[in-house]
Amino acid sequence: MILNLIMVNPFFKNTGPYEINQLLQLVGLVNQNFPQEKIEDIKDLKSSQNKNITFFHSNKYIQLAKITKASYCITTEKLKSFLPNSCKAIISDKVLLHTSQITKIFYPDSVTDDFDISVKDIKNTSFKDKVKYGNNVMIGNNVKVGSNCLIGHNSIIEKNVSIGDNCSIGSNVIIRNSLIKNNVNILDGCVIGKKGFGFFPNKNNNIRYPQVGIVIIEDNAEIGCGSTIDRGSLSNTIIGKNTYLDNQIHIAHNVKIGENCIIAGQVGFAGSSTLGNNVMIGGQAGISGHLKIGNNVQIGGGSGVIKDVPDNSKVMGYPAKDLRNFIRENK
Repeated sequence: MILNLIMVNPFFKNTGPYEINQLLQLVGLVNQNFPQEKIEDIKDLKSSQNKNITFFHSNKYIQLAKITKASYCITTEKLKSFLPNSCKAIISDKVLLHTSQITKIFYPDSVTDDFDISVKDIKNTSFKDKVKYGNNVMIGNNVKVGSNCLIGHNSIIEKNVSIGDNCSIGSNVIIRNSLIKNNVNILDGCVIGKKGFGFFPNKNNNIRYPQVGIVIIEDNAEIGCGSTIDRGSLSNTIIGKNTYLDNQIHIAHNVKIGENCIIAGQVGFAGSSTLGNNVMIGGQAGISGHLKIGNNVQIGGGSGVIKDVPDNSKVMGYPAKDLRNFIRENK
């Protein structure tokens, strides 16, 4: 039932390939010129392959940059030395902006998130005899639903969604651009697969970053009421197997949560942070972006995590610190 992920997002149409110098000209990087070569796609450092373009803007990603398989990389003069010889550096003083512009060229439909005009009342679709559903349920194009599934009142399964077997979708839920595996519970009021909060501030017109990733929710996960999970930008947002989210949790684009995690209410994750397995997080904690939280970590409620947390740690406070130190300082 679940689609085979050949690309980051099987739902957005790639308009490539483009000749490399044509791409650079379109975004104003005209001071560099390369031998003629067709570029097929834009991807992150990890998933890039030959004839792909990627980007590298932070020291946090040096190890990934060293092994990227991309043919070209938008980066800075300072960081270019970390790229392998097989990857040609495109020097930019606005790496993320130029990456955004090139992504939009490849995926022009990924910037906006207007409502899905393809949806139909479930009573007028092939799902009417297959799914147990409430009132006012709407289904879009390119939707798949497995056996023994429930969909609550006023829920909308927009285009480009695959739902596995034995799943329960609550009332007032909106889902798009998502792969949901088996035995998943999504409670009332969730919004899953909409675009993330990615843009570049500009005095006259803020520039949106295209969001071409998807949301993947693995087997036996539960998503609490009123939670929001944004789809990825250039990679996917992933919720691991048997992970339980409490109510009113926000997960930003590209976040990857491991297996068997338990996350209490009102926790917020900024973009591109990664959690290991067996992580427990107390209510109203905040996780900053681009962080790595290890396996078997416990984070106290109300904490602010602003740096990586190694395996088997217990932290609390703002900024979050070792639990024993926190207790000692707050006696």
